[in-house]
Amino acid sequence: MSIFKVTNDVVYIGCDDREIDLFESQYVVPEGMSYNSYLILDEKIAVMDTADKRVSDEWFSNLEEALGGRKPDYLVVSHMEPDHAANIEKAAVKYPELKIVGNAKTFVYYKQFFDKDISERCVTVKDGDVLELGEHKLHFIFAPMVHWPEVMVEYDEKDKILFSADGFGKFGALDADEDWACEARRYYFNIVGKYGAQVQALLKKAAKLDIGIICPLHGPILSENLEYYIDKYNVWSSYAPEDKGILIAYGSIHGHTAEAAEKLGEILKAKGAEKVVVSDLSREDMAEVIEDAFRYDRMVVACATYDGGLFPVVEDFLHHLKIKNYNGRKVGLIENGTWAPAANRLMKAYFEGMKNIEICDSSVTVRSALKPQNNEELEKLAEELLA
Repeated sequence: MSIFKVTNDVVYIGCDDREIDLFESQYVVPEGMSYNSYLILDEKIAVMDTADKRVSDEWFSNLEEALGGRKPDYLVVSHMEPDHAANIEKAAVKYPELKIVGNAKTFVYYKQFFDKDISERCVTVKDGDVLELGEHKLHFIFAPMVHWPEVMVEYDEKDKILFSADGFGKFGALDADEDWACEARRYYFNIVGKYGAQVQALLKKAAKLDIGIICPLHGPILSENLEYYIDKYNVWSSYAPEDKGILIAYGSIHGHTAEAAEKLGEILKAKGAEKVVVSDLSREDMAEVIEDAFRYDRMVVACATYDGGLFPVVEDFLHHLKIKNYNGRKVGLIENGTWAPAANRLMKAYFEGMKNIEICDSSVTVRSALKPQNNEELEKLAEELLA
């Protein structure tokens, strides 16, 4: 992605990465990733974050082209995670007069990642401070735990831009032709999702600003219909279901638990369920299933008993839900076991450790293979889910 103007004075200098297969070594990104960075050209010039080391050469080339022979005065560090901060030290070496702008925690983490001493070039800001570049004035708004402790966002009052760090980001390269909500939702719940309360706090601060453009560190720049994007973040961060629907997530060894999950899906559809999604945890993208778990208001987990415990992919799924603060949903349980079914008891214990989870009374136990009596149990579970 070549550089382009966001406004007359603000230039995009980020880079697309179409070669990456796993973001953070765990999330599949078939459309790649963008590492966004911006340049504010004024009496003083500010670089807004750097980029991942995978695109260092391209990023420095973009920076030089956008500078047009000038030298940057400031490098503003919104977030110290390496996909944004990998080139701070190199930039400090390349531009000896460059001042690095961050908060107290920013520079603690800088010393953990890098060796070069920049202490005499640090500009340490506090929440509410303003950096004057000329016509542009950057207001610093701290956003701790969205999703690291040092995160801050910046508001440029001249162009009404919110530089939102990882907020409002998404998977996918900047030139990816895809729906924003799907990949932004998957990004949000898997990366930021645990910190809903902190996102809510940031949204309250942002509500006081006159925002015309949102410039995130991943994904497209948002300049139209901002109410839509802000509303999505409000719903996601409050853990409210986005849609009425039922996710059925299953882990099956020999296919019998899968059969029970698929049968329940058929029953629910026949009874008029608004939306039913059936997902095989052994084969489908875990991050996508996590996304659906938060998207819909109800969920059923079907699990084979394995070595006296939970089938591993199901335990992994439940672990992800717990650490991402899954709450406020109705949940049904289906277990399978040949000699000692234990999955329902173990899954129930997981959900009892989460907040405001309503566990259906009509749980289902399959012994080896689906039998006629199981169909009756599945009917009861479906009725309770739809009640």
